[in-house]
Amino acid sequence: MIWLIGLGGSLGAASRYLIAEWMKHKTRAFPAGTWIVNIAGSFLLGMLADFHLANDMNDALWLLLGAGFCGSFTTFSTFGHETVTLLQSDQYKTAGLYVVASIAVGLAAATVGFWI
Repeated sequence: MIWLIGLGGSLGAASRYLIAEWMKHKTRAFPAGTWIVNIAGSFLLGMLADFHLANDMNDALWLLLGAGFCGSFTTFSTFGHETVTLLQSDQYKTAGLYVVASIAVGLAAATVGFWI
């Protein structure tokens, strides 16, 4: 089973990197790549958790997609680093917006995903 988590994790990490790199070319005012990845990952994990809890998804698929893919696709450490970088650059409003939007929209996305 550990191999399923590793496989999902490598796919999630690669996906996160590609999306974040693509978004760097779109905007520099806001860490949009990490934000989009974290919101999408929250939504997906909410859906997967509901499927798993309802026994509509077996444990192997849960480990591959939930623990593996979503676990490495979303990233709290990058969120923290980008927030500190914004604060060090005296971009206090952007940092505040990033934190509030990440938490509020992330929780909402997870909830919507769970309901769906």
